[in-house]
Amino acid sequence: MKYPIQKWKRFRRKRKKKKGDKSDKQIPRTVIPSFFTLMNLFCGFLAIISVAEGRLFFGAWLIVFAGLFDALDGFMARLSNATSQFGIELDSISDVVSFGVAPGFLLYKFGLDEMLFAGIILSALTPICGAVRLARYNVDVQESRDDFFKGLPTPGQAIMIASFYLTFYDRLEMFEIFEYGLNTVLVPLIILLSFLMVSTIPFDKIPSFEKEAIKKHKGKFTLFIFYGILIVIFQEVGLMIVFSAFILKAIILGAYFFWKEIFDDDFLEESH
Repeated sequence: MKYPIQKWKRFRRKRKKKKGDKSDKQIPRTVIPSFFTLMNLFCGFLAIISVAEGRLFFGAWLIVFAGLFDALDGFMARLSNATSQFGIELDSISDVVSFGVAPGFLLYKFGLDEMLFAGIILSALTPICGAVRLARYNVDVQESRDDFFKGLPTPGQAIMIASFYLTFYDRLEMFEIFEYGLNTVLVPLIILLSFLMVSTIPFDKIPSFEKEAIKKHKGKFTLFIFYGILIVIFQEVGLMIVFSAFILKAIILGAYFFWKEIFDDDFLEESH
C-alpha cells in the first residue's frame, strides 16, 4: 500500500522527467511588447469610432494615448531583448491605423470636410505618407541602428495633429482673421507634416535608459526629460509646444547640414 506522501513524491519525479514537455515552456518574450502594440492599435480604432460619432476631443486624446503605448512597446522590447521581425511588422500595421488613418479622419472632420474632394485628398496625405514612411523604415536596416530617425516618425506627426486640435478646438475665433479661416493654417500644416514624414531629415530618437546610452546622449536625455515635464504641466498646450520644438529643431538642423554639405562640395570642386 502506498501512502499519500509516497504518491506525491512519485508524481514529482515524473514531473521532473518531463521538463521538455510543452507545458514547461515559458511564455515568449515578444508577448509583452506585442501587448502594448495591440493596445496602440486598439486606441487608434477607438479614436476612429469617437471621431465618427462626433467626439473629436476624446478621439484626439486616444491618438495621444496610442503614441504612449507605441513608446512603451519599443521600451519593453529593448528591456526584455524581445525585438523580432514579427514585432516590427505588427507595430507598422498598428501605426498605419493609429497614426495614419485616425489623425487623417480627425483632420477631415475638424475642417477639411468643407473643402469637399480636395479635403478628402488632403486628409488622405496623412495615412498615405505614413504608410510610405513605415514601409521605408521596415526595409532600412541601418535606420534601426542609428541614433536618429530618417524623416518625421508617424507618431510624432499624429500627436502634433492631435495636439493642434486639442489646443485650438475651442479657440477657432483666432482663425477668423484669415480669408479661409481654420483651413488657412490647417492645409499648410498637413502638407508640411506629410513632407517631413517621407523626407530624410534626421529626427531625434528617444534614448534608452541604459547607463551607456545616458552617458553618450546626456544632452538629448535631459532635453526629453524637459519635454516630459512640459507635457505634464501644460498638458495639450505642452504637447503642442514640445512637438513644435521637436519638429522645428530637426528642420533647422537639417537645413544647416544640407547647406553645409553643398558649400563643402563647392569648396572641394573649386580647390581642384
